[in-house]
Amino acid sequence: MQKLINGLLQFQNEGFGKYQDLFETLAGGQNPAALFITCSDSRVNPNLLTGSDPGDLFVLRTAGNIIPPYKNALGGEAATIEYAVQVLKIPDIIICGHSQCGVMGGLLSPESIEDLHAVKAYLEHAQSCLSVVEQKHSQIPDSETRLARTIEENILLQLENIQTHPSVADAIGRGDLKLHGWVYKFETGEVSAYNSDQNAFLPLECNSPPIT
Repeated sequence: MQKLINGLLQFQNEGFGKYQDLFETLAGGQNPAALFITCSDSRVNPNLLTGSDPGDLFVLRTAGNIIPPYKNALGGEAATIEYAVQVLKIPDIIICGHSQCGVMGGLLSPESIEDLHAVKAYLEHAQSCLSVVEQKHSQIPDSETRLARTIEENILLQLENIQTHPSVADAIGRGDLKLHGWVYKFETGEVSAYNSDQNAFLPLECNSPPIT
């Protein structure tokens, strides 16, 4: 805790001045470029990853970057998405998973989360990706590759789930919103993006197409 307090004091004394003009502008309102949905994992830092400043990203963090379908959960996730799309008019939504995801590890090894009742219930919104992994990747011999494929399939499932939210579906229908699926490998810094034309996660490039 002391490290955090020291960091805050250092920001107030030294770091704030660097951004003072920006924060004064942001006091008048925000206009973020994207809704960035990612895992709560402490190893994932959306602003560091994207080189973005305060005000650039509207961030939603959940366990396993899971987005419950609209009809199942009108909670914080749905409220954040609706506000981002309808009020802030965000043009892009990125769902970003990451390597070594503990939540996806729990999905693959349910005995490891037997006593985590809230986590088990939340993982119901990712459960169907297991059958996809079995169908598409049944020959995977090692657990590390199996986890990597599960992380990818979960992102695709959550991209489907988010489209059940009326604000998202309507904005996509009007051509006002694009969806993107990313995987961040934090041990190397690599990011791959889902390419719907090739049905694969490929290295992210400047012209990587959205899925919608």
